[in-house]
Amino acid sequence: MVPIGLLRHADSPRLNGESAEHIRALAEADADLPPILVHRETMRVIDGMHRLQAAIMNGRTEIRVQYFDGAVPDAFVAGVRANISHGLPLSLADREASAERILRTHPQWSDRAIAEAAGLASTTVARIRSHSADAAAQQDVRVGRDGRSRPINAAAGRRLAGELFATRPGASLREIAELAGISPATAMDVRDRLARGDDPVPAKLTLAERKDDAAPPTVGRLRPNKQAPDPEVILQKLQRDPSLRLNDNGRLLLRWLNSRSLSSRDWAGLEPQIPAHCVPLIAELALGLAEEWAQLADALKRRAHSESA
Repeated sequence: MVPIGLLRHADSPRLNGESAEHIRALAEADADLPPILVHRETMRVIDGMHRLQAAIMNGRTEIRVQYFDGAVPDAFVAGVRANISHGLPLSLADREASAERILRTHPQWSDRAIAEAAGLASTTVARIRSHSADAAAQQDVRVGRDGRSRPINAAAGRRLAGELFATRPGASLREIAELAGISPATAMDVRDRLARGDDPVPAKLTLAERKDDAAPPTVGRLRPNKQAPDPEVILQKLQRDPSLRLNDNGRLLLRWLNSRSLSSRDWAGLEPQIPAHCVPLIAELALGLAEEWAQLADALKRRAHSESA
């Protein structure tokens, strides 16, 4: 039991803070709640602010605590993990913002490791990483969920292993694997390839490298210093295009685009009128729709790139 007065407010992954409704529900519940998680070094709450506020509401001066020992960035990760495993779920926006922060503090972690911590798909983390302006987030070697380091570019790891076999003929497979950031099995394959006089990198990996180098950049979210395209101007251009106006499929596409277009002039007057309890849901919907449009834009960019090649 720890005096509540010694505790500091949480460094919470919740963008909108605690839910007053959830606090009241916990305060009224006749149940023995689990201990809250606290960072021992700073006495900051990692997980359990709703339980803490409920205890304060009930007039308590002490609360049960479980301590976390570790660095501040690791404490935040522990808080995110705790919040996605129990209690009031984190929103998609909360989880994506948490992933962005974990990318800044743990850039060496793989997409899957961050996805597991933040409760997201690894593809979502990969998209967040690709849009990150932080150079540290673009690591050549990343640590997976099993704690092992692996190169993002498998071909580069194989080439390094090939060089190490040449310069360290007495080194063991495990030593070469650790130095090159590859598995012992891959190191053995590289050694066998070199013994046969083959390239240490299989042809399929070399081909994949070339494709990656030639791939067009994906469509990222607009940065503040970039001007957003005007949907109305683009729609007017499309509506004047005879190849769309003069056939059934083209007209269907135009109607579909018109029904799904949205500009700030459309929503600026509506936003203040949205009921407060609907705001989180509509924000989630907007993020989901934006992600779908971004995927469509990426597909079209790839098609334009392949047709112009």
